[in-house]
Amino acid sequence: MTQDPYIALAGVRKGYRVGGEAIPIFSALDLAIPRGDFVAVMGPSGSGKSTLLNMLAGIDVPDAGSLSIGNHRLDRMGEARSTWRAHNMGIVFQFYNLLPMLNAAENVELPLLLKPLSARERRDRVGKMLDLVGLSGREKQYPSMMSGGQQQRVGVARAIVSDPGLLLCDEPTGDLDRKSADEVLEILSFLNRQLEKTIVMVTHDPQAARSAKRTLHLDKGQFVEEKRAAS
Repeated sequence: MTQDPYIALAGVRKGYRVGGEAIPIFSALDLAIPRGDFVAVMGPSGSGKSTLLNMLAGIDVPDAGSLSIGNHRLDRMGEARSTWRAHNMGIVFQFYNLLPMLNAAENVELPLLLKPLSARERRDRVGKMLDLVGLSGREKQYPSMMSGGQQQRVGVARAIVSDPGLLLCDEPTGDLDRKSADEVLEILSFLNRQLEKTIVMVTHDPQAARSAKRTLHLDKGQFVEEKRAAS
């Protein structure tokens, strides 16, 4: 029997109004992503990549059609989406989104403040995540003391500290040099292959896309091509 997809979009329509003009983004978008997949989404500006990521994050909702993650209908959740998001997904941002007045450990700890954990449990989990991304010993450093690649690794640690099943990555290497980008991509690949995290990554970088198991190309609101990574 075929397993139901972990992420499923069916007949999704989405558009925006700018002034008095209706701007359609998706007219009938379908997508199925199994649990444990690592998908890169590429496409030109205006193709709908950011809109797709915002809908998967529960920040935006379809105008019509259905959007499910793990058998939960995000399009029907209403205000409960933010709570669901906090417990089930992590987000990695292009520009890190770290709070400059907090050190690395405090930035990573932020999602755990929503959970019923003791200070010691939070501290232990933060330490493990910083170690996983290669930043053990840098817990007390502030973002201004770190390189872009180190800041992004803090961002990855923050995204996974709550042990979510899904990671959404918005141009995670877009602000990094090649060496730092490759280090972040290696961590994402480890999280997918060893810890079985499902990852959806929007990127303009073909080399970043090669880290994924498959690449989907969006153009004018539709998936027009799929490429699978070589085994």
